[in-house]
Amino acid sequence: MENLRYDWTIEELKAIYNKPLLDLVYEAATVHRENFNAREVQRSTLLSIKTGGCVEDCAYCPQAARYSTGVNTHKLLPVETVLEAAQKAKDDGSSRFCMGAAWREVRDNRDFDKVIDMVKGVSDMGLEVCSTLGMITDEQAKKLKDAGLDAYNHNLDTSEEYYKEIISTREYDNRLQSIENTRKAGITVCSGGIIGMGESVEDRMGLIQTLSSLNPHPESVPINILVPVEGTPLENCEKISVWEMVRMVATARIVFQKSLVRLSAGRKDLTDVEQGFCFLAGANSIFAGDELLTTPNPAFNADKELFETLGLVNMPSKKIKEVAPV
Repeated sequence: MENLRYDWTIEELKAIYNKPLLDLVYEAATVHRENFNAREVQRSTLLSIKTGGCVEDCAYCPQAARYSTGVNTHKLLPVETVLEAAQKAKDDGSSRFCMGAAWREVRDNRDFDKVIDMVKGVSDMGLEVCSTLGMITDEQAKKLKDAGLDAYNHNLDTSEEYYKEIISTREYDNRLQSIENTRKAGITVCSGGIIGMGESVEDRMGLIQTLSSLNPHPESVPINILVPVEGTPLENCEKISVWEMVRMVATARIVFQKSLVRLSAGRKDLTDVEQGFCFLAGANSIFAGDELLTTPNPAFNADKELFETLGLVNMPSKKIKEVAPV
């Protein structure tokens, strides 16, 4: 029975997050099984199609031009290169292919035209297509939708209150407007945040509260653990406990009952047992591949072994049925 809410209070969310851990995980696991096949995990592959040189000052990001992080900057990849990577991702079992460009915003130029071609090509393969390109207008969102884009990622990162401690070059409302433009175009929303940036539990619940106030809820909610990168303002952040991640995943599962909850950045630092706890708590999506934009990710073989150990299987693409057999 669907029991989605859009009016959670911070106190209600904190009460969930702070439940005795095993009770919290049991409740989240129950919600998960009521809404999903708990063995299925969506495998997404994320490719950086344009790396580095970003003008924004996100304190966690190695791609910001103002920080010296050793990231090799490269212009937009050729369409053919991206389609080859998408085919490999599909062959390796991914059902969604995500393309990320280190842009502040989408501009109507030849690069955007190339992205449109990438979206069309990946969609034609039967893969779900996601992109994260920065701020986006409603007209640009419509063009991406017409090309076959299924999802647009635009993270809120943290609570509105803590946001100004992390980013000064973009307003919180700018992010919400891009999400609204995406939604109006008929594209599903992928939006979550990062924990471990020095924020409080109240800030984490503020993020969940804002996302849960969106109607409909984001179809995908990625939960990232900060990967401190030398040269960024957050390079010395203290590593969080895995149990904080488990609590965040479980709380997200209880609130976003119909959404995919994704283990995103920072998964490489979790052991198999710790990842298993996250899956039990309701995570049902991961990024597959050796790299997440510019940070390390578990290798393909490691994930294959983990899936076999835990009895997990790949969630099929929703687009497979839409593609005519060859």
